[in-house]
Amino acid sequence: MSYWHTYGPAGDPITKLGWGLGIVSIVVTVVIAVMLLGGLFRRRTKRAPDDAQLAVSREGGGMGWIYVGVGVSTVILIICMGWTLVTSASVSHPPSTPALTVQVTASQWWWSLRYTSDDMSRTFITANEIHIPVGQPVRFELASVDVIHSFWVPQLGGKMDVIPGQTNVTWLQADKPGVYRGQCAVFCGAEHALMALEVIADTPRDFRAWQDDQLRETPISSSATVRAGQKVFQAHCAACHTIRGSDAAGIVGPDLTHLMSRRTLAAGLFPNTQGNLAGWIAAPQGLKPGAQMPDHLVSGTDLTAVLGYLNTLQ
Repeated sequence: MSYWHTYGPAGDPITKLGWGLGIVSIVVTVVIAVMLLGGLFRRRTKRAPDDAQLAVSREGGGMGWIYVGVGVSTVILIICMGWTLVTSASVSHPPSTPALTVQVTASQWWWSLRYTSDDMSRTFITANEIHIPVGQPVRFELASVDVIHSFWVPQLGGKMDVIPGQTNVTWLQADKPGVYRGQCAVFCGAEHALMALEVIADTPRDFRAWQDDQLRETPISSSATVRAGQKVFQAHCAACHTIRGSDAAGIVGPDLTHLMSRRTLAAGLFPNTQGNLAGWIAAPQGLKPGAQMPDHLVSGTDLTAVLGYLNTLQ
C-alpha cells in the first residue's frame, strides 16, 4: 500500500505533489522551530516600566519580520495552491482513450468486476482481482450496493469514493508489469480492513490471453467425483454464486467461474490454496465475521467433493 513510488500517469503527478508539499511543510516547521528557539534564548535588555505593557516594540524592528513572514508565507501558499490545481487537472482525464471499461461494484466486503465490451459475447464478470494491460489507461465506473466505500490503488492513482445511488468514474494506468495492492479507503463496517483487491498489470499479450480464458465457460466433467461435488455446490452455494455453463446463477456473492485462476480468496484475506479454500467454505464467519457468506454445515465427504469440483474452475 506504499504511495511513495507510483507507476503510472494517474499517480505520478500526485506523488510528486505529495513529496513537494511534504518538503515545504518540513522546511516551514524547521524555520519556525529555529526562530522560536532563537526567541526563547535571546538575551533581552530590561524594559522601562512605562514600556512593560507593550507586546511589540516597533523601534526594535519586530514588525518588519512580521511583514516579511506574512509575505513569504503568502507567496508559498499561492505556489502550492497553483501546483495542486495543475496536478488535479492533469490526473482528471487519461492521456488517451481508455483501452477498456471495468464496472466495479463494491459490497460489504468484496468487489465485483464487470469487464464490458461493445461485443456482448466478450463481456464477463469476475471478483476482487483486476487485470489491466500495461501502458494503456483503463476506465473504472464505480458503484456501491450498500454503504460508502472507496476505491484506492496507491501505486497507480488517487482514491475515489464509491457511493450508493451514483456512479463515479476514475482511471488507472500501469507503466510497469506487476501486482499492485488496493484497498477500500473509507470505513465501511466491521471487516473494512479486510476489503482488499489486487490490480495485476499484464503485458498486452498476457492480458488478451487472460481475457480469453475468462470468457470460457466451465467444461462439463465426466468424473463421478466432480459431478458429486457439483451437486453439493448446487445444493449449498448456487443460490448466491454464479458459475457460467452450469445451473448456478446466484448474484449475491462473487462469480466463481474461474475461481482457481485467482491469487487470493475472500477479497485478499488469504492466498488461494486448498487448505484456505476448505476453511473458507466450512467456516467463513470464523475468518471474516459479518461477511454475507454463512457457515456451511457440510460433512467431510461433501467438503472434499465440492473442493474437487471447484478445482476444475480454472
